[in-house]
Formats: sequence, structure tokens, C-alpha cells
Amino acid sequence: MIASARPHKGASIRLDAVDFDFGDMAMHFDLVVEPSTIAAIIGPSGSGKSTLLNLIAGFEIAKTGRVLIDDTDMTDAAPALRPVSMVFQDNNLFAHLDVASNVGLGRSPNLKLSEADHAAISEAIRKVGLAGKEKRKPEALSGGERQRVAIARALVRNRPVLLLDEAFASLGPALRHEMLDLVGELQTETGMTVMMVTHHPDDALRLPSMLFFLENGKIAASGPAKEMLSDKGPALLRKYLGAKDSAL
Repeated sequence: MIASARPHKGASIRLDAVDFDFGDMAMHFDLVVEPSTIAAIIGPSGSGKSTLLNLIAGFEIAKTGRVLIDDTDMTDAAPALRPVSMVFQDNNLFAHLDVASNVGLGRSPNLKLSEADHAAISEAIRKVGLAGKEKRKPEALSGGERQRVAIARALVRNRPVLLLDEAFASLGPALRHEMLDLVGELQTETGMTVMMVTHHPDDALRLPSMLFFLENGKIAASGPAKEMLSDKGPALLRKYLGAKDSAL
């Protein structure tokens, strides 16, 4: 278990008629993600996938509409006040800090850590498979290991929502699948709500996911990933997947 204060469930996420202008593109999001759900977000480049996560995390502010997390209006709340952790493709590790300290930043930005904090950090490091590597610097880790550190840092924040913005995009297929399996295991244990942006539709099938397909700054289709990505899925999604496959 990830420390005694681990969340017992995830939080619901609702974007209620959220409008946001990104350059000359007007985006509009209406979306509901139930608590303890894994949601995958796919769509063409520039369709608004990362912007959607940034609106939830608070790195972008809605022009109109509301962002609710666990039924609490977070539309204007600062990122630090939202019950959310986020992992990016660039894992944002500090090169001069070892694994334990990089994870510890999730618990305390000034690394003034209590005994309970140290216990939670050690447990998170063990849970992501890095026990014994606490003193290694990022340069001594593989790409997959660095992303494991980033996930451990998110875990010790003990937030009910985890956002993954193409967090595993730079990894090869085998490592990417390994990381997705890890996220699935951690989600099962903690009950957290997970939203992940990916360019790989098969990522949504590897986990029991709800799928949201974005196009031109709007949610064009949504539903269980297995249904959405089947032969009976929405025509516009099949068209996107066909174009994507032909371009590979």
C-alpha cells in the first residue's frame, strides 16, 4: 500500500461548457469522468488533448464554463490547490537530486520531510520497482526508470486524480506497455482517477478505459475504449485511425 493516507477512491471530473481559445482555435469541452475511472484521450495533433488536461490541472484557465473536481468548483483555483498530480513526457526530474529526493519533492518542495514522509517515499519507490536505486541520479537511470520516478513523485502527493500527458510517448512499445501495466496496478490499488493523453490507441485497450476522441477542440465521440475502437465504433474515429495507420 502507498502509505496509510492513500486515497480510498478517485475524484469525479466534470468540464461544464468550458470554452477556451488557443490561438485562432475556439475550444469547447463538455465532459464527465466518473470517480476511479481510467480515461484515455486521443485525437489528431493540435486537437486540444494537452489543453484539456491543462484546464483540469489549472495550467490554463477557462474563458467560460466550469471545471469541477469531486463536485467542487475549481475553475479559478491555482494548480497547487487542485487535488491533481500530473506527469509529463519530460519527467521534470532534477539532475542534481537522487531518486529519493526527486520523489520527496512531491511530499515537500523544500524537502523538509518527516519520518512518515520518508516512509511514504520509500514505499512509493518500492511500488514502482526502483527499490535499491534511491541514491541514483537521473543520469544513471534509463528512460523508463526516470518515468517511474515521476510516477512515484505523483503517488506521494496522494491526490485522487492522476493526469498523464503523453507520459510514455518517448518509450519503445515494450517499455510503454510495462509503464501502462504499472499505472493499471497502481490505479487498482489506490482507486485514483486517471486521465491519459496518448497518440497510441492501443494504450486505451491495454487498460479498462473510457475513450474520448477529440477533433478541432471538441469531444467528437466518447465511450468504452473496446467499443469505440471496434469495427462498430464511430465512423469519424475509424476514419482518423485509418488515416493514422496509413501514415505509419
